[in-house]
Amino acid sequence: MYAAGGGNNNSDNTISSSVAEDNVSSRKLNVVTSVAPITNIVRNVGGDRIELTGIVPEGVNSHTFELTPSDAVVVRGADLVIINGLHLEVDFERVVDAAGNPNLQLLKLADNTITSDQWVFDFSFPEEEGDPNPHLWLNVQHAMKYAELVRDKLIEMDPANSDYYSSNAKKYLALLEELDQGIMQSVQTVPPDNRKLVTYHDSWAYFAPRYGMTVIGAVQPSDFGEPTPQEVARIIEQIRAEGVPAIFASEVFPSKVVDQIAREANVQIVETLRDDDLPGEPGDPENTYVGMMVANMNTMLTSLGGNTDALEGIDPSNTYTRS
Repeated sequence: MYAAGGGNNNSDNTISSSVAEDNVSSRKLNVVTSVAPITNIVRNVGGDRIELTGIVPEGVNSHTFELTPSDAVVVRGADLVIINGLHLEVDFERVVDAAGNPNLQLLKLADNTITSDQWVFDFSFPEEEGDPNPHLWLNVQHAMKYAELVRDKLIEMDPANSDYYSSNAKKYLALLEELDQGIMQSVQTVPPDNRKLVTYHDSWAYFAPRYGMTVIGAVQPSDFGEPTPQEVARIIEQIRAEGVPAIFASEVFPSKVVDQIAREANVQIVETLRDDDLPGEPGDPENTYVGMMVANMNTMLTSLGGNTDALEGIDPSNTYTRS
């Protein structure tokens, strides 16, 4: 197991030293994560051989989330901190850098999944501000890379459990491959002219090119506030020009502006797209990254005139508990 301890050469302390070694050697790797989809990906690879703490609560704005002092204590006490990266969790990085703990490791998944020339900048994440769109996990191929990075890091830090982590990753990657192909097939049922996305929060920049869709625009500006009247007018004009059938609001960012845009553009408004808020309650089979993606497709693709028959057989529950 993780972190074997040292002994004591004093013969009077042989027994107590041996007990201490056993306690240290059986200690689980202490892993801290940020947003819920990443936490769930890590859980499916690490299973019950790690102590896992997800810090960012579901349903909050992860872009403006700030660690509390108690959160910082949890981060500093970890063996491994796993975040998305691409400037999403700057607070986490600052705490890790300031911890002064050479044994505390940080894994930035997105930074190790794509190169800087593949970063996407857009309305909500303009290039002049230097922060790329960080939402790689909504492209299932990128989520698969995340799982592989987690597997490799856990094996590096806890080689005694390498077979367990490899087995978990293999099962989970098979499920993600099934999900990826199911989404691909489902998008094909959407009429080609309807494969367009207008959302409130600009989360789908890496999803769209993978599955043959186009992001027409997003409502929320880069300061995560409300758009100006001029920006609202521009979005309405875009929707009318493109013939977009629906506009997608956000679970995390409720906004009356979306209602106004949908009304004036005469399109359907859909309220339930999620990018880091898992459906259901903890313990529910759908309260997972896969469950979130299936729910998103049921919402998105049916609203655009398609169907999700290709996703019906997918079990969204965690794979690490499966035999």
